[in-house]
Amino acid sequence: MAITSTVSPDGNQVTIYIQGRFDFSSHQEFRSAYEKLAQTPTHYRVDLQGTSYLDSSALGMLLLLRDYAGGEQSSIQIVNCAPDVKKILLISNFEQLFDIQ
Repeated sequence: MAITSTVSPDGNQVTIYIQGRFDFSSHQEFRSAYEKLAQTPTHYRVDLQGTSYLDSSALGMLLLLRDYAGGEQSSIQIVNCAPDVKKILLISNFEQLFDIQ
């Protein structure tokens, strides 16, 4: 499992890429992907194209990202979900909290 991030040239958006399993073992790496940036972006994008699995702790980590990004005023997209991963997000009603594409 690997988590990487890229920041847009203007610094306003960070994209976090998650490969493999997204579970409790990735907690620290996931938080570092957005907390240790030089400037705080206004838009967050979580790319799950390479994510094969996520569990309840991953859902919790997404909620922590939402709180960090400003709660209800946050701008977070979750993109490129595999069907099984998207199903978990929808069952958990995360489409009410995040822009899931």
